[in-house]
Amino acid sequence: MLSLIYSSVATSVLEPQELTALLAQSRASNEQTGITGMLLYRNGYFLQVLEGPDAVVRHKMQTIRDDGRHTKVSVLLEDVIEDRQFPEWTMGFPADAELEDVPGYRATFDDLDAHEGDAVSSVPALRALVGWFQARAS
Repeated sequence: MLSLIYSSVATSVLEPQELTALLAQSRASNEQTGITGMLLYRNGYFLQVLEGPDAVVRHKMQTIRDDGRHTKVSVLLEDVIEDRQFPEWTMGFPADAELEDVPGYRATFDDLDAHEGDAVSSVPALRALVGWFQARAS
């Protein structure tokens, strides 16, 4: 099974109703294909964890790359996993307000742009973020 984390930039700022529609679409699609994960969105930036069968996750990534709502799509981390980190979630989606008081909170993903192509420098932060989100949401 594959766990993949990517970041992207929205081609336009999404309003709350657009985010809700995107979440509903993602959940339905992911449930049909056996993908679980989480999605973070803030100030036009997406960070998403996708996990599931290797071929299915890679196909989903290609769909995301081809989606006109995303630009600067960058795979930050790929891991082969035995157990899902988000086994019950077709997609998790936190509200920004919950993040404001979190130690290590990120207001932007600018540092990821600075290390484009150098995913290794982002791995500890990405794993910490995923771990924090898991613990907070369970």
